[in-house]
Amino acid sequence: MKNLPVRLWTLIAVVLSAKLLAGSAAAQDQPPAAPAASAPSSNIVLSAATSSMRAAWQQHLTLGPGDVLNFELYGDPTPTEIWPNVVVGPDGRIDYLEARDITAAGLTIDELRTNVDAALLGSSNYLAPHVIITPVAITSKKYLVLGTVVNKGVFTLDRPLTVIEAIARAGGLETGVFEHNTVELADLSHSFLVRDGHRLPIDFEKLFQQGDLTQNVPLEPGDYLYFASSGANELYVLGEVQSPGIVPYTQSASIIGALTTRGSFTSRAFRARVLVIRGSLSHPETFVVNTSDILKGKTGNFRLMPRDIIYVSEKPWQFAEDLLDQGTQAFITSVVVTYTGAKIGPYFSPIIH
Repeated sequence: MKNLPVRLWTLIAVVLSAKLLAGSAAAQDQPPAAPAASAPSSNIVLSAATSSMRAAWQQHLTLGPGDVLNFELYGDPTPTEIWPNVVVGPDGRIDYLEARDITAAGLTIDELRTNVDAALLGSSNYLAPHVIITPVAITSKKYLVLGTVVNKGVFTLDRPLTVIEAIARAGGLETGVFEHNTVELADLSHSFLVRDGHRLPIDFEKLFQQGDLTQNVPLEPGDYLYFASSGANELYVLGEVQSPGIVPYTQSASIIGALTTRGSFTSRAFRARVLVIRGSLSHPETFVVNTSDILKGKTGNFRLMPRDIIYVSEKPWQFAEDLLDQGTQAFITSVVVTYTGAKIGPYFSPIIH
């Protein structure tokens, strides 16, 4: 805990101080009252362990490969009926006594118990079997933290965690030294959390720069946290171009030059308008660029800025709002595929819709 980044310690201190001050002010301004039956719930939390609300995956916790279970037969204390540390295999199955090759992955403990009881009853060796299954370790639930964090990789969601707790477990955000001052290397405006193939509307700038804990959401299995690099001088050319991908940024970078570098338009591309997304993913600035007018010499070439997203649509569109979500999602897909393939390989591949 003593090695947590300065920003995390500052955020924790601000939150705790605010809660103490709020409690003190309330005590001074209001007369004594009878204790309430229950305190109202709040979504402003620092730790997921303190939340009274359980997520859907916690309410219906299913097993998966790698989970460890203890098995024993109720009413029969003989050692042969007690099987400790049974591991759910890579194929998602377990064996216990005459219950062989039983599927465990995707089932709750209660559902697995019912299936094992039925298999034992069908073996004719047990009149009324009742198996006791006790979880020893749940290791099948995973999440990723990649990008500019100290310890990148796949982590086990072995207890409820919030975004801040996940970053702390990963060693915090990477830092560097600039003019004798320690600075964080993460570009929070282009960082994101992907869940079930879609970006959650989390504003990391509000969370880490303003201490807004409404952005400190609990994680779920399969979540993908990515923290972009603030030193990445690059452009992202995506959509209907011959070779979607990254273009190095230069001071003379223009939209026509970026498109040409990635092979220009495909035959399916809507060429009249190209969307440029600039700045924060949570509060983007958008530009509608008429590339046809540029190529005809009617208007000047559009100058680009570092980390601009250039998106070419297949279908005709009129306003930036019509295409913003699609362009942002294409950027996230590109980052996930590129970074996961380079750092993680085939072991964890989130599906982006």
